[in-house]
Amino acid sequence: MNLDPSDDEAIEKASENRTATHQDSDSKPAVKKKRKQPTECFLSQPEEKQESAVKAKRRKKKKISDVLQKSAPKPGVPADLQNLLSQHFGENRSVIEIEELKLSDSCFLPANDLTHSFSSYLKEICPKWVKLRRSHKEKKSVVMLVLCSSALRSLELIKSMTAFKGDCRVIKLFAKHIKIKEQMNMLEKGMFHIGVGTPGRVKTLVEQDALCLNSTKYMILDWNWRDQKLRRMMDIPEIKKETINLLEKSIIKLCRDGSVKLGLF
Repeated sequence: MNLDPSDDEAIEKASENRTATHQDSDSKPAVKKKRKQPTECFLSQPEEKQESAVKAKRRKKKKISDVLQKSAPKPGVPADLQNLLSQHFGENRSVIEIEELKLSDSCFLPANDLTHSFSSYLKEICPKWVKLRRSHKEKKSVVMLVLCSSALRSLELIKSMTAFKGDCRVIKLFAKHIKIKEQMNMLEKGMFHIGVGTPGRVKTLVEQDALCLNSTKYMILDWNWRDQKLRRMMDIPEIKKETINLLEKSIIKLCRDGSVKLGLF
């Protein structure tokens, strides 16, 4: 039986096709194995989530205003000022020097319990105010000195003490829009009963002998009030530093001598 050459070619092509089909079928599992590799993607996704969570935590870092906003307001007491002075001078002063900066309870007026307006508080701590202001005749001095954190707050306090001050003369002792020479001239030529201002400007006036504290009977710290960032005056580093310097250089000695009383409003 003779075979046609074309038949041989057909048989060879058929066998090649079977071989190719067999090879394709053998190679299919390898393709499937490659498709199973995306398991690595599932491992990388939690890591990305953890990184984003860490970034979110960093963004949500608590600020002092957040802490203060959630905490219930507590009225300041004399012990708060004592502790502040001890912490400030503790590292740089000897035990004897720190003792000289301590104030007894008799140096303090009753503190504001957060129920008073400024006028009602002043009326409570200064029952003999009318007599004091009438007897005050000295220039370059005030009977009452009020310290707060800013010029704007000073203006607010001056307005809020209207019911208390009556016809008393009040001088603004802050730097904003008022030159120090103008304040020095006013103190030298006029007579004022109450001074309201910032510790930095008051300290400068005292150092330049433009303001004498020998006639001062009351010094009020605007202790409990908070600004838009919920900071009290002693939470602001610059105000805190200037207030402590003024207390150390001028006020504490007068308090220990009994001529000045401190009040925390």
